[in-house]
Amino acid sequence: MRLLDRLRERGRTDGVSDTGADDECRCEPTFRTPAGSDPEDDAVLVVDADDCQGGGDLATEPTCRATVVDALADRDADAVRVRRDGRERVYDDGAVGLLVAAGRFAARVAVHDESLATRARRDPLGAARTATGRTGPVAKLAASSGLAAGAERADGEYETALSSTVGLTVSNSRLIERPPTGATLVERRELDTGATVRRYRTDRGDHYLLEPLGSRLDDAERRALSAAYDRLAAGDVGGDRPVTRAVRAVDAVADEEAVSVDAVERVLRKHTRGHGVLDDLFADPAVSEVVASAPVSDGPVRVSADGERLPTNVYLTRRGAAALASRFRRESGRGFSRANPTLDATTEGPFGGSIRVAGVTDPASDGTGFVFRAHETDAWTLPALVANGTLPADAAALCSLAVERAAAGLIAGPRGAGKTTLCGALLWELPPSTRTVVVEDTPELPVAALHDVGRDVQAVRTEADDGPALSATEALRTALRLGDGALVVGEVRGEEASTLYEAMRVGAASNAVLGTIHGDGAESVLERVVTDLGVPASSFAATDLLVTLSADERRRVAGIEEVRHADGEVAFESLFERGPDGTESTGVVDRGNSHLVASLARPDESYADVLTALDDREAMLSDLADSERTAADEVDAAHRRRVTE
Repeated sequence: MRLLDRLRERGRTDGVSDTGADDECRCEPTFRTPAGSDPEDDAVLVVDADDCQGGGDLATEPTCRATVVDALADRDADAVRVRRDGRERVYDDGAVGLLVAAGRFAARVAVHDESLATRARRDPLGAARTATGRTGPVAKLAASSGLAAGAERADGEYETALSSTVGLTVSNSRLIERPPTGATLVERRELDTGATVRRYRTDRGDHYLLEPLGSRLDDAERRALSAAYDRLAAGDVGGDRPVTRAVRAVDAVADEEAVSVDAVERVLRKHTRGHGVLDDLFADPAVSEVVASAPVSDGPVRVSADGERLPTNVYLTRRGAAALASRFRRESGRGFSRANPTLDATTEGPFGGSIRVAGVTDPASDGTGFVFRAHETDAWTLPALVANGTLPADAAALCSLAVERAAAGLIAGPRGAGKTTLCGALLWELPPSTRTVVVEDTPELPVAALHDVGRDVQAVRTEADDGPALSATEALRTALRLGDGALVVGEVRGEEASTLYEAMRVGAASNAVLGTIHGDGAESVLERVVTDLGVPASSFAATDLLVTLSADERRRVAGIEEVRHADGEVAFESLFERGPDGTESTGVVDRGNSHLVASLARPDESYADVLTALDDREAMLSDLADSERTAADEVDAAHRRRVTE
């Protein structure tokens, strides 16, 4: 080890590059001792590069590389974190392995070849090429130290060998800055948060690359950001608008170095009052879902953008996941811990609107993971779903008339298929004078929007598993006592199903009954309700129709079936199903063979009269969709005019 120390000292005193420039590294490496409660509990080498001309970039600066190799020769680490001016570059896995191997090789080969040991500290890949080209102990040391294998994986390029993720020190996420090798840019968009989105195409599929506003801050702006963040963390800023006050408190730096105070303030607010870089993803109108699978640090965040699941260049840190979990506990008032390892809650998006959060943590998973689903700020309507191709106008007309005339219906499909969206759209098809009681644990249905246009809607909240709140069954029984009217259950999934179906069977609700349920078709739903939830088949027969949404990339209605009951058996008749050109009628309705259509006839109407009503409703919905009058207030106004005419 004394020989390696001499080589280190020689490297420091030489301090001259091949071009003659002074390139002495002034990075200060320190090993961080992990605390037992720290979620980032790996051994980490933290490198302070504020005073180093090379900036601690290990992929481009040989002297900085030598400093880190020397530190790792004495002690292993699972990651190297280089910090400079409020920015952190993180090297882990293969990158750290190569640096550790270089340190081992340098220490062992010095007795055979001092110049090669010196080169290994600054240029591990070059030293590996030289060593593997030899025979004898030098080549064996390259193999036994792991240097040869690390260099082979790198394919001779430092950008590959020492790739890193980058982020602000105030953030709980890291980014890969470069697009995938060989990628082709196919789309570029600007977001309202100041971020830029680029979509790249590769042989393995498309990639979603995010460049947040914070990535474009210069050194002075990042220093101002860090100083303002420290003031907030220390509690030095009070009163109203603490983020603004914290930034203004460092405007001496801003005045001196022309810092964009507005940009610094926006970034600070996002990382202290918002959800960090996730807010950029939430703000992208093309993104409907954001997934951070546990353990979050092992893989990229993924998004569903325009119906396609894509990997991003964003990585959450474990500390970031822990901070989000703590925030969601505070906001929801629900437990999320080893005792309650799942979470179902909502949080506010960057520009209003709500984001639904599903979480899982130990011991149910290996660490903490989240799925975020965007809620539309504007309520969906049936004409809007016709316009975007979710279902055709004739199928929408059947659903509309059935809901208006007090049918009992279930909307089925897998997670994320759009069940709640369709259920919410159908609420606008209820007669405007109908009182509606909505039972759900997480607010998703458009209760506020219905209130805004004067509809009589009562929400009943149920909490699952924890907290002093109504159980699902108690909430449903309460809803049945809150007056005659339509009943809507956000999701049928437990013991409340028996109460719901008993109410339907005895006619406790004289208006429409709607609910959503997981299932991929009529038989699947029947099995779930009767076998899993314990509802008698005779009670299930109180269901009039079942609408199933597809599980493919585009949210579409896959089928509409009516429920029939004869001789103690439940059967289904398909009214609409998927065809080569989309969802198509099976002809049962038009041939006069639909039990559902027959049941919709009023006392003074025939089956033919109901067909005429369906034609009129189809024409109305088509006109609204074609003329782009699909907003909630416009659809509500159209129904009110129809009722009064």
